[in-house]
Amino acid sequence: MFRVTIRGTFDALSDTDRAGLLAEVDAFRTAFTETGTFTYDHSLSAFTFRCQLPAAPDDGEPEATQRAIAALRAHGYPHRILRIAVTDMRDIKIRRKRRRP
Repeated sequence: MFRVTIRGTFDALSDTDRAGLLAEVDAFRTAFTETGTFTYDHSLSAFTFRCQLPAAPDDGEPEATQRAIAALRAHGYPHRILRIAVTDMRDIKIRRKRRRP
């Protein structure tokens, strides 16, 4: 599983795009989903796009990045990408607290 965070700016939004985004604005909706979740403020200048993608055994960060960009483009809003961060959840190790006897 990959979790990808894309930070960017909206670019020349139409009035319809602006109205649609403002109708959906929810600062508390920040989940990683397969279709992707936008977080932005009312000025509609910058955004954060989060998505979670299944990983095939031979997938790496470049493949996850391309699939995340495709998910972002599927939403149809004109944008510019500033930064992309990819986390391969297969590499995350969870340390459990030891119980003391």
